[in-house]
Order: sequence, then structure tokens, then C-alpha cells
Amino acid sequence: MADKIITRFPPSPTGAFQVGNARTALFNYLFAKQNSGSIILRFEDTDKARSTKESETDFFEGLEWLGLTLDGVYRQSERGLIYRRYIEKMIAEGSAYISDEIPKETAAVDKNRTENDEDEEGEWHDPLTGKKEIVRFKNPKKLVTFKDEVRGEISVDTTELGDFIIAKGMEEPLYHLAVIIDDFEMGVTHIIRGEDGIYNTPRQILLQEAIGAPRPAYCHAPFILGQDRKKLSKRHGTGAVKELREKGYLAEALVNYLSLLGWNPGTEEEIFTLEELVKSFSFSGLQRAPAVFDIEKLNWFNREHLKRLPEETFMKLVKKWLPKEIQTLPEWSEERLKRLLPELRERATVLKDLRDAGAAGEFDYFFSSPIPDISTLIPKDTTRGEVIKHLSKTEEFLSAIPEENFTKESIKEAVWAYAGEKGRGKVLWPMRYALSAKMKSPDPFIIAYVLGKTETLKRISAARELLSSGT
Repeated sequence: MADKIITRFPPSPTGAFQVGNARTALFNYLFAKQNSGSIILRFEDTDKARSTKESETDFFEGLEWLGLTLDGVYRQSERGLIYRRYIEKMIAEGSAYISDEIPKETAAVDKNRTENDEDEEGEWHDPLTGKKEIVRFKNPKKLVTFKDEVRGEISVDTTELGDFIIAKGMEEPLYHLAVIIDDFEMGVTHIIRGEDGIYNTPRQILLQEAIGAPRPAYCHAPFILGQDRKKLSKRHGTGAVKELREKGYLAEALVNYLSLLGWNPGTEEEIFTLEELVKSFSFSGLQRAPAVFDIEKLNWFNREHLKRLPEETFMKLVKKWLPKEIQTLPEWSEERLKRLLPELRERATVLKDLRDAGAAGEFDYFFSSPIPDISTLIPKDTTRGEVIKHLSKTEEFLSAIPEENFTKESIKEAVWAYAGEKGRGKVLWPMRYALSAKMKSPDPFIIAYVLGKTETLKRISAARELLSSGT
């Protein structure tokens, strides 16, 4: 193994940062950090027509959100003079030559360029003559054998590749030449990429040998498929990391889930932090079979990570995601919100669930006294007088609980026996509805605990008086 491990994440900034990109970056990050190495970000932005700063920003923000810190940033668009030096040297040494021709491979030159899910496109011949001085590689037409960390030894006869085009100008290398020059110059020791990169490897090895570059280690991770069983990519129009972030998925959950798309730790364990993944990741755990991106499984991971958040961290997230209008309600208090946290944690799959529920007014009664409907206060087969009596007894039982011991458990214990004797629906429904004025809400013991003793007694008393007044 090399003295220092260097991996690279080389996206083309022509679209959104997708989950497939994120998994590639993650695997490179895990291996580099596990070996006290470095990971570099290299924007392969030579397609000026489609590369954008907005896309770059999306990649930067997504990587930062996931916690994948990088050790250097490069752009191919800024490296033209470096490429020229290598192209001139290859021509001088006879491993490449200038060909004055009308390219027949305009759209197909890089048909196997799959590492970044982009192809070289566009007309680049002289519009007047139709000709262009392009650079072709003089293919030695030999058998290339290399080891892949997942699939073992692979041999490919490169004869059929012919003298393939490697540049469309002295400072404009095509994909395969640019990446092997960059990898050599940047000291990349391990290339960890998607399974389809295998098809690029033979011609890249030929080019490495031509410029005198050492051969890096190769590791090709399995495909990620969508639910339609087709390769997940930008062209699916789904799976953008930013979209998941905006829906309220936790970065920890997404990292955890992506790590298990095509990798197995060799145990039954599923929940990992990024630090634990750095320690556990290995090439030997990578599988050959493709993995399917399942949003329901991601939801499960998100719920599990939400459960594991420290209370202080979850509190900050809840305050960020709940509609700000809730904090303007008359009974708003952080103390009451803190008591509500377990219920919110149980309810949320993603944090956007809390925002949507809050916007629909589903939490308002925790911070503002509701006005119950008299007819709804009275359960079926129960009289007004019975409900008044049950609410009075509930007040009596709850009043006896010391303020400092007003918990879900003590509240339930105080009224449970009486509710069992008189009919739980007849006793507990009026209590719950008096506190929430909602047809659907948590059980009354949770609501009462969140509200606190004083507010709970106040609302039950108000409901009883409403019934007594007959209005």
C-alpha cells in the first residue's frame, strides 16, 4: 500500500448532487479517513455549456451537510496548460498523433464515460471545412489485466478500441486522458467508483502506461437502482440530496443508509455513525449485486436516528422546523415544548412532518386554550350529568397529585381505576377532548403532562362549567 492514501471524488457540475454521487463520495471518504489519507474534490467541468456554478455550490453544500470534509478542490477547466504538456509529450514520443479529419465520433467518443453519468456532447469540428485537428492515441492493441477489489482479476483485449480519440485540441483532452493525467498529478492511489467504471479502466490503463503513471488500485462499487430497477442517476429526476435535506431527513441517517447500499459490515448491525463507518468500512464488504434505493428503508433509518438524537439537539431542530407562528401563541413556552418532545419524536418520520402538522394547527392546543364543542364532549350512551360528574372526579384526582410529581404515569394512575369502574371511554374521552378539543390527539395523560397541572385543571374546569351552564 502507498505511503499515503489519496482518493478522489470527481463529479461533473452539470446538475444536482444526487444520492449516487453521495455514495461514491462517501466510500472514497471512508477509505481515505480509515487510512489517515486524503480525499480530493475534482470538478470535471470541461463541458462549459452545461457546467454551472450553481451545480458546484450544490455539491459543496451537500458534502458539507453530510459531514464529508475534503482535503483539496480542483477544476479541470483551470488545468489546460498541464494537459497540453502531456499531450505534446505523448505526440513527441509517438504514443499519440494528430489526425486531421471530420470526427465520426462526435457524440460517441466517450460513450463509456459513466463515472459522472455524463457524455461528451456537441459539435466541435471546423464549421467551414468540417475538419478538425484531433489527437488520437496509438493503441498498442494488447491484453490488459487488472485487479478489481470487488470482482477480482479482469482481462480485456483492447484491440477493438482502435486508435481512440484522446483530445480535441492541445489543451482539450477528452475524459479518459484528462482523468489519468489528473490522477497522476494529484497522487491518487485508489479509484473508488461505480461499477460501470470498469468499462473505462482498460483504456485508462493504456494511457497511464503511455505517460508513465503508476497504476492505482481499483474498486468498483455495485450499481444503485431505482424502484424501477434501472440505474439511479441524474436522469431519473429523483434522489437529489438537496431535496432530501429540504424534506427534513437527517444527514446522519442518509449517510448510514447510503453506506449500506452495496456494502455489508458482516454483522447484523445496521445503525452506524460516520465515525463508526470510518472504522468498519472495508472493500471486502462490498457486494457484486446491485442495491435498490428504497425510500421506505431510508425513512426507517431516519426515524431511528431521530430517536437517538440528544434532547438538546432535537429541541433545536424542532424549533427550527416548527412554524414560527406557534411561538406567538398565548401559552407558548420552551418548557412546555420540551415536555412535548417525546411525542414529536415518536410522530416524525422526517422533520418536515412536524412543519406540516404545525402548519395545519395540530399542535396549537398545546400552546393555546381550545374551546370544546359541548355535543362532542358527551360520549355516546352518556348523559350530560354523567360527563359533568366524571370531569369533577377527574379534577379531584388530579388536584391531589403534587405539582412536582405531575407525570404521565402519576396522572394515569390517579384516574385509571375510576375510569375502569365507570367505563374508560366515558371518563377518558371527555378528559382528552376537554384538553385538546380535537377528535384525534395523543392520550389524555400525555396532553395533561405537557400542559402541566395548572393548565390541565383549568381546561377541565372550563369544560365542566361549559356543560353545567348548558350553553
